[in-house]
Amino acid sequence: MKISDIDKNLAVESATGLSPIVWLDAKEAPFRVHGLAVKEKGGPFLRMPHEAAASVSEGVEWLNNHTAGGRIRFRTDSPWIAMRAVMPDNATMPHITMLGQSGFDLYQNDGPDYRYNGSLMPGNRKHGYESWRPTDGKWHTYTLNMPLYDPVEDVMIGLHADAHIEPAEDYTHPVPVVYYGSSITQGGCASRPGNAYQAMISRRFDADFINLGFSGNAKGEEAICRYLASLDASVFVCDYDHNAPNADHLEATHRPLYEIYRAAHPETPVIFVSKPDFHPGTEDERRRQIVIDTYEYARAKGDRSVRFVDGAHLFDGPFADSCTVDGCHPNDLGFFRMAQKIGDAVGEFLG
Repeated sequence: MKISDIDKNLAVESATGLSPIVWLDAKEAPFRVHGLAVKEKGGPFLRMPHEAAASVSEGVEWLNNHTAGGRIRFRTDSPWIAMRAVMPDNATMPHITMLGQSGFDLYQNDGPDYRYNGSLMPGNRKHGYESWRPTDGKWHTYTLNMPLYDPVEDVMIGLHADAHIEPAEDYTHPVPVVYYGSSITQGGCASRPGNAYQAMISRRFDADFINLGFSGNAKGEEAICRYLASLDASVFVCDYDHNAPNADHLEATHRPLYEIYRAAHPETPVIFVSKPDFHPGTEDERRRQIVIDTYEYARAKGDRSVRFVDGAHLFDGPFADSCTVDGCHPNDLGFFRMAQKIGDAVGEFLG
């Protein structure tokens, strides 16, 4: 399909200086949005339906607007790809880059091999911003990773008026891996969206995913358990140990979460992860054991589709003490190590 065949009136002025440019709404075909519950045109991007998020907690309702794990995919032969994002003017947090919090990054692939094209830097923004990246002008599939810690109201994709566009092909593993967890799961503090561990695992296996990490608000409430159980997943990664207020709360919710999920999905693989900032001789030891206990309980009942990934060893390797920005939230090295170990478990079930 040629861009000019879609709508000749879509060509508008652009701060990028690219011409002739046509802007297309990323919420509409032929674009495919992954990892988000997209509402009608004019509504914000959400990670889960608003009613479901509001039923969990005020924090989850607010964080639901953050587009962690959201991806916009399409195929084009345009010699450049521009992006216009409409989003609030939020202050940048001190321990994450502006690009990780508010920016987008772009990958291209032909088949299962992904290559980083570049980042669309936020820079000075006023209710959003525009940016662009050059390409080689040949046909590729492109994946635009969305911000980890900011809401996004709308995204327009700008392409050369004489270029062509098609829908992206399906992932090799189209049924998404579903991740539930804390700020670390949400992506804090990757330097850019594509460096969150779920995005790395997605590229490793060419697998779709949904990121339901809710910073400080993943507490295993029954409402979120019911929502997780409503989703069709290829693998479910349960990674909320870090946000349980204390060990008693974790003990009261961890096994029930598994039981609610397993009742709805008798065969879907479940991976339990304990928190990575593990401190021996503290309550962390009991918390870790609670996660292990749920895993062993499942195994004792004959469930062979469960795995335990020990958070205490996620950062193991050279420079393990360089894997976080603050002793807690992973940097890119930390997320790479997480993507290796959690990814090994995910890959075992994906085949």
